[in-house]
Amino acid sequence: MADPLEHRELRARLERVRARYLEVRRSLEDAQSPPDPARLQALGREEARLRPVVELYARWEAAAAALQEAEAMRRDEPLAEMQAYLDEEVRHQDRQRGLLGAQLQALLVPADRDAERDAVVEVRAGTGGEEAALFAADLFRMYARYAERRGWTVEIVDQSFAEGGGFKEVVAEVRGPGAYERLQFESGVHRVQRVPRTESQGRIHTSAASVVVLPEADEVEVELRDDDLKVDVYRSTGPGGQSVNTTDSAVRITHLPTGLVVTCQDEKSQHKNRAKALRVLRARLYQRARAEREAELRATRQSMVGHGDRSEKVRTYNFSEARLTDHRIDLKLHQLPRILEGDLDPVVDPLLAAERARRLGDDGAPPPPAAGR
Repeated sequence: MADPLEHRELRARLERVRARYLEVRRSLEDAQSPPDPARLQALGREEARLRPVVELYARWEAAAAALQEAEAMRRDEPLAEMQAYLDEEVRHQDRQRGLLGAQLQALLVPADRDAERDAVVEVRAGTGGEEAALFAADLFRMYARYAERRGWTVEIVDQSFAEGGGFKEVVAEVRGPGAYERLQFESGVHRVQRVPRTESQGRIHTSAASVVVLPEADEVEVELRDDDLKVDVYRSTGPGGQSVNTTDSAVRITHLPTGLVVTCQDEKSQHKNRAKALRVLRARLYQRARAEREAELRATRQSMVGHGDRSEKVRTYNFSEARLTDHRIDLKLHQLPRILEGDLDPVVDPLLAAERARRLGDDGAPPPPAAGR
């Protein structure tokens, strides 16, 4: 089992916590004579806060030592029947170490207050013409399949089809526990290398699509004044521009102070399209404010660097090698068909672990792993 404590930053943080805990214990003894009630109270609170981490770290060290011992015994054991027993012991201790490491990581890493929010996912075709639109459709299908695996719901807000198939653009709401936490790393430019279906010479082409993932905001968090909104209604259109609705049910909302524009034509009801468009607008405004806030924090911390910006190439999908490469953590997986069918956890889990480790040094104010608009 993968152990989060393999990250050196996490181990170093734990050592600092233990050193501080021992220092607090010594200070508690010193504050006893003469008694200093105010200092004793403050030190007592800090000791109580640090103790669970230190005790859990000691349990992790014991499990790591037991794993090392079991591995050493397995290497030196000549009998096959004992080898089977020791194999199981190694697996057990490895699981224990991994579980304790995950608990320690959860205790130390500052929680992202947006982690449990629903998400707004936007996929747009980039460079590459018709092939880029087809790739955008592949990406959206991958996210829809992933949502299905995790029991989330997906509702399309707006979609614009390309003439040769695929999407010029598709915007959807993804609802379910942890949707934003696990999808946030998808923001950025995704590059595909494959032979297009229209390529007669068998040559590999490169095209791209961009993805933006936003945390959905509550109404009380983003106030939308009627005076700031310009609302237009029009007739919905389908692939190739043909009309799919005989009433003016599609809605376009422009936020005048920022110039942000959101359209929704997925529902037959103008009221439902307006409600969906407002939710997406709130998400974009919330992300805008969040990005501005985090930019200010980053400016005060020289050690902080942003990542996941939309201008970056975050991932490459190489079909000839069935390989996915995530460039942010140098992750290479030769299981592209499975991933495109929605098995995204082998990609998301390492990204989530790396982000948590990175946030350890951010003093409790982690920037988002990907900037929206």
